[in-house]
Amino acid sequence: MSFVIGVDAGGTSTRALAVAAAGTVLGSGRSGGANPNSHSPETAAKHLGEAIGACLGGLDPQEANACVVGMAGSSKLTDPAVAGLFEATWARLGLGEVLVLTDAEVAFASATAAPDGTVLIAGTGSIAGRIRKRRMVSTAGGYGWLLGDEGSAFWLGREAVRATLDALGGSDELGPLATAVLAEAGIEVADRLQAWRRLITVANAEAPIRLARFAPLVSAAPDAGPILNRAATLLVEIALATREPGEDTPVVLVGSVLNGPVGARVRANLSSLEVLTSTDGVLGAAWLAAVEAFGESAVRPRR
Repeated sequence: MSFVIGVDAGGTSTRALAVAAAGTVLGSGRSGGANPNSHSPETAAKHLGEAIGACLGGLDPQEANACVVGMAGSSKLTDPAVAGLFEATWARLGLGEVLVLTDAEVAFASATAAPDGTVLIAGTGSIAGRIRKRRMVSTAGGYGWLLGDEGSAFWLGREAVRATLDALGGSDELGPLATAVLAEAGIEVADRLQAWRRLITVANAEAPIRLARFAPLVSAAPDAGPILNRAATLLVEIALATREPGEDTPVVLVGSVLNGPVGARVRANLSSLEVLTSTDGVLGAAWLAAVEAFGESAVRPRR
């Protein structure tokens, strides 16, 4: 039987599909996160092996025509020792050559069959990528929380805390956003100066990326419009930075931040372009595997 394997290896979960040449799903598997930056490489490789093994069921892995893994943290495989762990996993499973791509590339492919375009990711962090022939050839943003990640959940959370500190330092009544941030931080406002000091202490007591936990409060607060507008503007800027003048290829949105009010604003700002949403990266990985095996006429997988 002609079939391919597609894998979406994220930070929290790994999903794998075995898909026939006709596009029908033959088997599926799931395991824990397989991002070798957020997990040990040994754990990441183990989870990948579990998910792929489960999707194969009774299929002979040596008969797979292609296998594509979309991996968050795939840059870690530039370390020969880490790459060796994953190659050992492929060998143990009985697979031939495995093509490892970025999670951005499989996310783009999950939303469109177009070979060229832009992928804009905004979850805990943010990055935009230029896609050419279904591969990411350049990026904008993606510098991490210390140097960038504009418009991301981290950025939204940080701006929410800063706005709350500004509000505490003033004399006006605290608005919905500031009230929500203080409640999330477990701070009572008996004394505004004490609450100001306490919020600074709480924010600095945790890993910086934990500021992302305040992001949902921004999306829900009726007085957070300026922060949401600024986030959308920054994300559109990095998306457009990856595009050529007059380019009319699709833009694919990926990530939790772009599923809410920030995403709506991004869409409005990009209304002259085709803007799509990635919903299932594992289908993108499976389709890219099918293209590798069967060419450009490969059938897109369907659940």
